[in-house]
Amino acid sequence: MSASADHLRWISTFLDAQAAEMGAANNTQLAYARDLKDFASWLSGRKCSFQAASRDDVEAYLIFCDAQGLAKSTRARRLSAIKQLYRFGFEEGWRSDNPAIQITGPGRDKRLPKTLTLAEVDGLLAASREVGRSPSDRLRNTCLMELLYATGMRVSELVSLPVAAARGNPRMLLIRGKGNKERMVPLSPPAREAVQVWIKAWEQVQDEARQKGKPATRFLFPSRGKEGHLTRHRFYILIKELAVHAGVMPSKVTPHTLRHAFATHLLENGADLRSIQTLLGHADVATTEIYTHVLEARLQELVLTHHPLAKDED
Repeated sequence: MSASADHLRWISTFLDAQAAEMGAANNTQLAYARDLKDFASWLSGRKCSFQAASRDDVEAYLIFCDAQGLAKSTRARRLSAIKQLYRFGFEEGWRSDNPAIQITGPGRDKRLPKTLTLAEVDGLLAASREVGRSPSDRLRNTCLMELLYATGMRVSELVSLPVAAARGNPRMLLIRGKGNKERMVPLSPPAREAVQVWIKAWEQVQDEARQKGKPATRFLFPSRGKEGHLTRHRFYILIKELAVHAGVMPSKVTPHTLRHAFATHLLENGADLRSIQTLLGHADVATTEIYTHVLEARLQELVLTHHPLAKDED
């Protein structure tokens, strides 16, 4: 078997196992595939293979990535993919060792997540009621934004929501997150109202589609694309359009900053970390703790800006 065929066998079998056993999301699998193919290409250039690579080879690859100017987060992710591949290879008996097991990653730059003020969020929610080519588009945009801010969902969770999850004027929304893990998130009154209004419009559109012989959709936010639902890319463009309309700097606004705003505003109003962890679907509370640092930074800025003794004397 050639080196390239062997690399392909390792990667494809590993990804199949990740999907079957770990419930890895499609985006996660694509990231693994890109990282491992890059490592495989580098090994091939050295006439080496996954089977023969040593710890020195893995470390040399990480040095190569550093020399390419890749960010710490990218290098850490690539090492994680390599470690998981070799752990899988060891468990499958393809190798008698794991050459990456003792390698320490470069770590990640600690950056506080960007968030939005209440006024900025209110502006975006108001814009969602005004931006759209048709009344139906505006109802959909309103529902998207109200749900995103009310639940802190990941954008992939939002755009792929099944309509069944939102029927019956629910007070709680069932969300399927990373690794197919499910969680229940309460809906605010504005979000519930937006869902109910949008579902009525959705049902009308579906009735018209059925009359034309088109198949029904199971998604709350359908699209004619191959995925069957609104794409993350299209929603990213939409939220930038809303930012412009609301007079908020577009560079500040992404689907993820709405998720950060959801968590930060909850914390500001007294919610505990464990509750926020559950709502966000974080596996580890350490991930949620970043929001305490966001709050601390904002409080410090508040003191430095408004405390009389913090101001420079003229």
